[in-house]
Amino acid sequence: MADDKSIFIGASRKPDDSYQRPEQLLLQYGNRHGLITGATGTGKTVSLQILAEGFSNAGVPVFCADIKGDLSGIAMMGEAKDFLVKRAEQVKLEPYDFQQFPVIFWDLFGEQGHPIRATISEMGPLLLSRLMNLTEAQEGIMNIAFRIADEEGLLLLDLKDLQALLANIAERADELSARYGNVTKPSVGAIQRTLLVLEQQGAANFFGEPALRIADIMRTTRDGRGAISVLAADKLMMNPRLYATFLLWLMSELFEELPEVGDPERPKLVFFFDEAHLLFEDAPKVLIDRVEQVVRLIRSKGVGVYFVTQNPLDIPEKVLAQLGNRVQHALRAYTPREQQAVRTAADTFRPNPDFDCATAITQLGTGEALVSTLETKGVPSMVQRTLIRPPSSRLGPITPDERRQLIAESPVTGQYDQTIDRESAFEMLQKKAREAQEAEQQAQQADSGRSRWTIPGFGDDPAPQSGGRRAPAPRPSNRQTVAEAAIKSVVRSVGSSVGRAIVRGILGSLARGGRMVRVAAIKLDTNAVFCRNCWNCCDRGGAKAAGRCLRYSPA
Repeated sequence: MADDKSIFIGASRKPDDSYQRPEQLLLQYGNRHGLITGATGTGKTVSLQILAEGFSNAGVPVFCADIKGDLSGIAMMGEAKDFLVKRAEQVKLEPYDFQQFPVIFWDLFGEQGHPIRATISEMGPLLLSRLMNLTEAQEGIMNIAFRIADEEGLLLLDLKDLQALLANIAERADELSARYGNVTKPSVGAIQRTLLVLEQQGAANFFGEPALRIADIMRTTRDGRGAISVLAADKLMMNPRLYATFLLWLMSELFEELPEVGDPERPKLVFFFDEAHLLFEDAPKVLIDRVEQVVRLIRSKGVGVYFVTQNPLDIPEKVLAQLGNRVQHALRAYTPREQQAVRTAADTFRPNPDFDCATAITQLGTGEALVSTLETKGVPSMVQRTLIRPPSSRLGPITPDERRQLIAESPVTGQYDQTIDRESAFEMLQKKAREAQEAEQQAQQADSGRSRWTIPGFGDDPAPQSGGRRAPAPRPSNRQTVAEAAIKSVVRSVGSSVGRAIVRGILGSLARGGRMVRVAAIKLDTNAVFCRNCWNCCDRGGAKAAGRCLRYSPA
């Protein structure tokens, strides 16, 4: 039923419940975002599954979260079951072919898929503060911490790096308060306790290296189909704030890294945000405004964002206004809030004179939905009561053995399995502490040597001068030599110029890419290649030999 320019969703019905016409989503408007809503058990997951299948067949990579585990069946061939064959006949899906789709499984905990990680620096202070539910004062200290890390060249890769930096800030609270404003030890301590709770909830598995490369979720197969990245989220949902923050970080990474493409013939990537209410629940206004801005602007990057949730009221009005393709499953209207949700959902559709939209929403059966997509020139189609087509892949979860086999055959096998723990803020601060302690001990020994008692005639008194008078003991000088002053000046200028070159994106994450800057060996032990937007040393994978940053500027 679908051609190379559209995705077949299902068939709309006339008022007498007879077949009316096929309902399709035009690929050229696939990046205009979308919304899938409905109560539990009404068929939202199947709608997500058939859309993911359609985008994959059209050569569009897909990223989605598997909350209950039943979306994993998209990786296996479907089976002819009576109710599926009957639905295919009702929507005139001929022929009804079964397929298995190219799937890459991911898991923040590394149990049901490839480990997926991000560094603390890439996450940024805004998203971290949201993840940790910090107060305004604590969020200010988090921003100061990232500012200090950027200025002093401290790599923040994992939780122990951030913990070490916070401990260093507590020790320097008086000094930093004079530069950045009030920095109190109790506030730093509160952040450290929150980090401990976060670590116990499993966030330590997420923060670190190797960090996820966006290119690995934008793969296509040799036959031209888009790879479907499925995030195992059943265990992750035990910490919903981590789940929402991770997906928000991923969306911001796509926004920062992908180039402008305008209005392509089909999306470059489609991103399904399941349980979308977690993103906006108790979120501060500044974060909601940033999300609305990302959703509005990421369309020009060729990325389509589809929110999946139970209630349309879960989505802020500004974000809801950006969602052009909509699939509304049944809603229950037992409470005043549910009745308001039904009215809200009905008011967002272009009315159909054949039926009352608000009444129809409460009468929809399982696998049935109100569908409105963007037609020619981006105009919303008239809402239609639609039977959703059956999926071509398996309906239901795969077995653990099938999952293990698919993970072993994945194109990213071996790339993310082993954690890399290179020198970063934790090791650098430890080294500075040891050097400071050694310098202090040497100073104490020198002071004790200069202040000890002397007895004339026993070799301790200074040699007499030519006039018979003893030469005065030389005074220690605090003045810098010309060379020392020059070196320190260069170090300060290098540090400040690199600090100014650091650019963070719309959600506070690092903006990757850009012109390369070579910094002399004054700052580090060896020459290193830096990215203009992130001065982290690219000393791995032959970056020095290649003369460029392999991670942030792969081209």
